[in-house]
Amino acid sequence: MAQTVYDAIIIGSGATGGLAAKELSERGLRVVILEAGRKVDPLKEYTEHTWPYEVPFRGFRDNRAQEKTQPIQSRCYACNEFGSQFFVNDLENPYTTPPDKPFFWIRSRHVGGRSLPWGRQSYRMSNYDFKAATHDGYGDDWPISYEDLVPYYEKVEKYVGISGSYEKMPQLPDSVFQPAMALTCGEQVLKKAIAKMGDPHRRLIIGRVAILTKPIHQGTKDERAACHWCGHCDRGCTTASYYCSATSTVPAAERKGAKLITFATVSHIILDKNTGKAKGVAYVDTNTRAAREVYGKTVLVCAGTLESTRILLNSKSADGAEGLANSSGVLGHYLMDHAGGGGASGTMPMHNTKVMELDGRANGIYVPRFVNLTTKHGKFVRGYGFQGGSGQSLYNHAKTVPGFGTKFKKAVREDHPWGISLGGFGEGLARFENHVRTNKDVVDAWGIPVLHIDCAFGDNEREMVKDMGETAAEMLEKAGAKDVRASFGPTSVPGILIHEVGTARMGNDPKKSVLNGFGQAHDVKNLFVTDGACWVSMGNQNPTLTMMAITARACDYLVKELRAGRL
Repeated sequence: MAQTVYDAIIIGSGATGGLAAKELSERGLRVVILEAGRKVDPLKEYTEHTWPYEVPFRGFRDNRAQEKTQPIQSRCYACNEFGSQFFVNDLENPYTTPPDKPFFWIRSRHVGGRSLPWGRQSYRMSNYDFKAATHDGYGDDWPISYEDLVPYYEKVEKYVGISGSYEKMPQLPDSVFQPAMALTCGEQVLKKAIAKMGDPHRRLIIGRVAILTKPIHQGTKDERAACHWCGHCDRGCTTASYYCSATSTVPAAERKGAKLITFATVSHIILDKNTGKAKGVAYVDTNTRAAREVYGKTVLVCAGTLESTRILLNSKSADGAEGLANSSGVLGHYLMDHAGGGGASGTMPMHNTKVMELDGRANGIYVPRFVNLTTKHGKFVRGYGFQGGSGQSLYNHAKTVPGFGTKFKKAVREDHPWGISLGGFGEGLARFENHVRTNKDVVDAWGIPVLHIDCAFGDNEREMVKDMGETAAEMLEKAGAKDVRASFGPTSVPGILIHEVGTARMGNDPKKSVLNGFGQAHDVKNLFVTDGACWVSMGNQNPTLTMMAITARACDYLVKELRAGRL
């Protein structure tokens, strides 16, 4: 029997892999998707409607048991008793770090990947980000501009559905929006207080989120209902009201003929030494441990920033050297993540009430970057934004209510105090020394060498985190918040904010970059990397929307090049 040769092999089925599969299959390409994990059954595994009293530990989980198999994953807020099934087993998926440089690598292995439990905050980047080096002199500009991505941002936003408000801010361009969610009383007070501070760049807006506020009708098989406000999106969404590739792009690709292979843990990319092009992908059957191969005309690596680079590092180049598409020597370098740890919280006693006024809005507020735009800060370059919110406590305040017995129960049941908080997300700078490499002394459960991750924040991020605490406290105090508690650090551990990017950067110069501006490898012209690995710098915005826009643009280019016979 003749070996099937696909037009495109896509590694990963998450936000970028799912979109690539949809885009390419809809253009008539023969596509196969390799996913390391299972296909999730929403009716059995989604728990967005599960009450605490329906699980053994009331949502607090059995920490002792979970820490045995998920000591890293359980540091993520969503890896709890309701959602631990959406995260990997750390014992099966190890990695190493220097003793004094921890890195928390949060991972999902199932159809949809991290697009299932993510927070869905979706923001465009601007030329303050793509051309940051021109703006402040640090690092390198991207080989693409904001204008190059605009049509692809629009395409993705229309399909995914992003709710938000039009604001006309140069540092945070507007998307194509569905109706915005409403601010709470406390958030409206904070918004007005910030507006009175007189800084035109400092504004509070509702979060921009990939959750539908009105239905999307894309055909009888693609109906997606508006959000029903259950408020637990990290546990799954049976109505597909949020964006997740498992319930949108992957099924759409399958309907156009794409083949989905689950339990396929990719070990390396197979290179044709005669042509210097990728000819296939080798993977291990997760269940049987059998080695298998699949062949194709093009390969798109969308496994997630670090996993994509791990695959490239475990692959052989034409000259037999380790690391495919690495003639520049920068593959694995310039790892970045957002820096957190700075912010403030307090109470809003002017809103305290015995009536529970909040709904299940699975969204918060956003204060976009306002530093280092038209003036220089002096202690650090780039900037940060704040995410947070103001709302009531249903029962969590029981931890601080004094007393016991009937009086205690009455106070917990009838009082619903208002809190308010802002937490910063700051840009981590691209540094060559922050890198990953393979550690061949350690392998995963399928015999594949693991990554050694060597990454740490520097003085720039630490100064930024201190400033987050100062500015957040200032804004809350202006809003009349009481008991304001500012945090000036310590700076978060890299990885824990789950926005890691870099390690296979784009660039115009093949001597200084792995990929060109379309995510195409300089050394291997039919190999593409379009997830977070291709990033040059990271801005302070949540990255997934931009990853998807980059992928949509790359797919356009790939189809044209393939049909022209240049791949």
